[in-house]
Amino acid sequence: MAPGGCARHHWLCKGTMLAGGVLLGFSVLSLLAYGYLSWDTFGSSPEETETTRAKLGEEPEAGAPTSQPHIVFILADDQGFRDVGYHGSEIRTPTLDRLAAEGVKLENYYVQPMCTPSRSQFITGKYQIHTGLQHSVIRPTQPNCLPLDNVTLPQKLKEVGYSTHMVGKWHLGFYRKECMPTQRGFDSFFGSLLGSGDYYTHYKCDSPGICGYDLYENDNAAWDHDNGIYSTQMYTQKVQQILASHNPNTPIFLYIAYQAVHSPLQAPGKYFEHYRSINNINRRRYAAMLACLDEAINNVTLALKRYGYYDNSILIYSSDNGGQPTAGGSNWPLRGSKGSYWEGGIRAVGFVHSPLLKNKGSVCKELVHITDWFPTLITLAEGQIDEDIQLDGYDIWETISEGRRSPRVDILHNIDPIYTKAKNGSWAAGFGIWNTAIQSAIRVNHWKLLTGNPGYSDWVPPQSFSNIGPNRWHNERVSWMAGKTVWLFNITADPYERVDLSGKYPDIVKQLLQRLSQFNKTAVPVRYPAKDPRSNPKLNGGVWGPWFKEDEKKKKPGKIKGENKQKKNKKKTSQKKGQSLHCRLHLAGG
Repeated sequence: MAPGGCARHHWLCKGTMLAGGVLLGFSVLSLLAYGYLSWDTFGSSPEETETTRAKLGEEPEAGAPTSQPHIVFILADDQGFRDVGYHGSEIRTPTLDRLAAEGVKLENYYVQPMCTPSRSQFITGKYQIHTGLQHSVIRPTQPNCLPLDNVTLPQKLKEVGYSTHMVGKWHLGFYRKECMPTQRGFDSFFGSLLGSGDYYTHYKCDSPGICGYDLYENDNAAWDHDNGIYSTQMYTQKVQQILASHNPNTPIFLYIAYQAVHSPLQAPGKYFEHYRSINNINRRRYAAMLACLDEAINNVTLALKRYGYYDNSILIYSSDNGGQPTAGGSNWPLRGSKGSYWEGGIRAVGFVHSPLLKNKGSVCKELVHITDWFPTLITLAEGQIDEDIQLDGYDIWETISEGRRSPRVDILHNIDPIYTKAKNGSWAAGFGIWNTAIQSAIRVNHWKLLTGNPGYSDWVPPQSFSNIGPNRWHNERVSWMAGKTVWLFNITADPYERVDLSGKYPDIVKQLLQRLSQFNKTAVPVRYPAKDPRSNPKLNGGVWGPWFKEDEKKKKPGKIKGENKQKKNKKKTSQKKGQSLHCRLHLAGG
């Protein structure tokens, strides 16, 4: 068993550890109380299956079963921490509740506060500061994408014989053809390139007059699929078709990045049936969207069983960030929201469901981060991680499956040097170690440090979504202390971030500031270019898509051209794959 973090850094484990993360209670929901879509709605006939197989060049006949597991990674969009039945939500999620109860619930699981950062870290196993995507998200009009010199998870899985397919939201850039999902390791892609859009028409306006169609099949606009089908159901249909046409004796990696429950708040009418009593219109629409998503995931699991994948499959479910209360999401009792570095922005709903788990029906409270899926899944797939890939993730399969201690003891939530600076931040406030005007956040064992402007900081209780009145919510609002730019919390004892301990433990603040400073020395320059007028869909047949042509690239390389130079100019770090920065620092009392 790997040694625990407290044994390594006992200075980080001071104080009495209270039972953390106790939620308001678990809802026991009956699966029979909720109707699923009939299988025939989305199923393929045998004739359609054979036709699809022929198109894909795959042989339907059986062969030797694979020892490599089928991997299904489902990423929900903007699902709040409370917005699952087993976290006490009033929204019914029988499928998620059942899959989590039969698998392993991840109750100390972290992602990033926004879409692009979480997706980039999942697919590369690297922190944002190591890909240049540490600021905001990739905008539709920006000549930007996940840097091409980063090896991706599907590329590594293809090396060991996996068929790789992506369905859903990409949001990792598309200004060049080389940035498209099919050029980053996926055999097929069906979904959207942008961060959001209409669930039925698949149109997106980035600004007045800058609008276009955003539904792709591989590298082309999927006009043939423009049938007004709600995206959650349409993506599920596509997943079922892929599973029906693939030979289950060959390992498959399915990355399903649903658009739901991100705004705009849209859902088919029948899903509102159980939520008429929710007075807040945004919460009611959000509930209907989540109900549809839960049903869709049930259909995915049914397809895994129907087509012979389930017994050798690993299904991972994760939200990409916290919920947005103004758009119906709830992170209660956590603090903050999507876009912030408070727990409500980065602690996520997550679980693993698989017949291959050793400790089924358990809860994992060990530290897990979205970067950990990269090395974990490659190892499970019997792949190899190159020594020159500087990963920030860890192989945590034994932690999840067997209940062992996590090899991870820290998480760099982020350092964003160009986010709006905190007016009262200074080097002096950071003991000369760190400029506290800079937005940053780090977790080490039980301790979490935030500097700068962490983002929206309120606690939003469930009552705020009713018409009872706003008084309770207003009582939960934060009165900012003048000049405050540093916060320290014991997250294990205080997961709701109500007791700031920065004044009580200045030595621990200094230690974490030093850790931030060390991480910052390994950061690459931020990639956040100005918008390019050539991105206008009007110039591309009314479709959002690659606009940067090779001949233009030679004439005007722009900011992105420097991405290869950054690697040469940046001093090499000694950090190996899965090696945390804490292994290279000598900390007082460690």
